[in-house]
Amino acid sequence: MTDSSSQTGPYLLLDTHTLVWSVEDSPRLGVEAKQEINQAAEEERLAISAISPWEIALLVSKGRLKLNADVMEWLRNALGKPGVTLVPLEPEIAVASTRLPWVMHADRADRILVATARYLGVTLVTADGTLLKMARNGHFAAMDATV
Repeated sequence: MTDSSSQTGPYLLLDTHTLVWSVEDSPRLGVEAKQEINQAAEEERLAISAISPWEIALLVSKGRLKLNADVMEWLRNALGKPGVTLVPLEPEIAVASTRLPWVMHADRADRILVATARYLGVTLVTADGTLLKMARNGHFAAMDATV
């Protein structure tokens, strides 16, 4: 995953909730976002941060997320879909998540997702209003997952 802007479009990095919505075929995922995600998967330019499996497992363990399968089975299925690349938590991303050049909330997973998007130069697909506002302020590229 070295070139974030292929001839067909940029890589898309799914926020954790967007990954869940996509795999579960949730109506919360917007029609346009779903089309963009499916197209990115077909063109092998769909990225998932290594923090997302951790965040999903944590939400399941706290009873805040219910999946249609055991969490490990669900993750293997989600990450094994064609066109999906799991992005490792590189040291540069970990450090960058602590050095974002603007004030950001303390959510560790969001910090890593934003740092990953910035590091790779990819578009974060999210429904998080705070993250979308940061993107509108030019800090990174984002797409609204509800559109």
